[in-house]
Amino acid sequence: MSTNTEQDSSLTLINALFDYHACNIIETHISWVLLIGRHAYKIKKPVNFGFLDFSTLEKRRFCCDEELRLNKRLAAELYLEVVPITGTPDRPQIGGTGDAIEYAVKMTRFPAGQLLSEIAKRRQLDLNQIDQLSNIVADFHQEIAQTDENSPYGDSANIKHWFDENFDHIRPLLVDDSQIQQLQTIEKWGDSEYLKLTESMQQRKQQGYVRECHGDLHLGNMTLINSKVTLFDCIEFNPLLRWIDIISEVAFLFIDLLHFGYQPYAYRFLNRYLQHTGDYPGLLLLRYYLVYRALVRAKVALLRMAQQPGNNAFVNQSRCEYAAFADLAEQFTKRPPTFLIITHGYSGSGKSTFACQLAEQLGAFQIRSDIERKRLFGYRPKAETGSGINDGLYSQQASVKTYHRLKELAQVVLEAGFPVIIDAAFLKTSQRDPFRQLAADFGVPFHIIAFQASDQELCQRIMQRQDDASEATVDVLHQQQQSMQSLSDEEQYNAITLDTESDNALETLLAGFNRYFP
Repeated sequence: MSTNTEQDSSLTLINALFDYHACNIIETHISWVLLIGRHAYKIKKPVNFGFLDFSTLEKRRFCCDEELRLNKRLAAELYLEVVPITGTPDRPQIGGTGDAIEYAVKMTRFPAGQLLSEIAKRRQLDLNQIDQLSNIVADFHQEIAQTDENSPYGDSANIKHWFDENFDHIRPLLVDDSQIQQLQTIEKWGDSEYLKLTESMQQRKQQGYVRECHGDLHLGNMTLINSKVTLFDCIEFNPLLRWIDIISEVAFLFIDLLHFGYQPYAYRFLNRYLQHTGDYPGLLLLRYYLVYRALVRAKVALLRMAQQPGNNAFVNQSRCEYAAFADLAEQFTKRPPTFLIITHGYSGSGKSTFACQLAEQLGAFQIRSDIERKRLFGYRPKAETGSGINDGLYSQQASVKTYHRLKELAQVVLEAGFPVIIDAAFLKTSQRDPFRQLAADFGVPFHIIAFQASDQELCQRIMQRQDDASEATVDVLHQQQQSMQSLSDEEQYNAITLDTESDNALETLLAGFNRYFP
């Protein structure tokens, strides 16, 4: 951990700064943050947990510099500079002259009570904030540095090391027999799953999915500034914990949203992220990383508890937090029943809107044909391609390629053990049959949602559509109506028909699926 002398010296310094500046202090298991006027000063504790080492002044200074560099990628307006603390522990001066006895990261203070974790506790997270998050994280992941094959980061052995390292810290701090048994069950699952995924982990590194990420992407490291979501507090203390697979990064936020009771938002975030990046193959590793991330949060809860052994209320709170995250970890060691759903309907019938909502409620992944068609041909989701009816991206040949790609992606999701909704028109029997067969091959339920709306409503929705991947026009709608092949009697058996003009359309849809997935 650290020597008593170092701990005493640091506490003396913090108390002296507190007395001199009459400031507020926020304490975590690895740092103190002093709130002084319009600024915050983050000082690292002289601790060594193995996964981080702040045991010397030089190491703390290096990590302060790294913290500044890394966080300027996402929050340049917050992170200002690294400042020395001079003088003596009992008479310190921030930014003074002479030899430094400590270093601090100087930051701009942001409004209190606006951490997304605080907003989540107040049950005030909203769709806009989740959508901002998905865009920010997806853009960030596409811009940051990638590893190459010679990099020491992202190897399967390193991934397993950090997965297993959680058990080394957790096990000595458990006293409950049932929790000890639970941990053993999770550890055994992790060993088995790793053997299955080793090759995929290495392939992900070779394909460039290991990148210099944020590393600690949970709601407590996000805040609202003028209604804008801002991410801060990247991991600076260990490059092995930030040079990671991007799907491991999103797993952290996903787990945190579940922890706060926001399952629909968790799936909304991840669906929008995947639609933005196209990284559906990452789902093969998602379950392993979800367990890992839940264990990380469980470990941190116990480490914080160990720092305040005499605070019974804090100890009890930490143990409850540990139990919640351990239960989440155990949850994802099990594969729930899955399914394959396809949509059926004209442009403007509400397929994408309701498929999105259904995916969020059922915990499924929505794959949109409008987005994947453009990705397949090198376009961004909302790009105007200039394609006409039966031309360009919407030619018969392009449509065949698109539906083939949708089937490939559906197979990827099913192989990863997650339910999937394929959001496309599926107007022809030849487009629907391969997906029915795919569901049969995997032994999972297959369903069709047939979306309906009046001609007037269809035309109105198409003309009012803005900022969307679909390029359908009213002329496209009329062409669809002429060429559409109705569902056969056999298909009707697996179909749910939905009038999307109904005021309770979503409730009707959910009620229909609750018969199959209660």
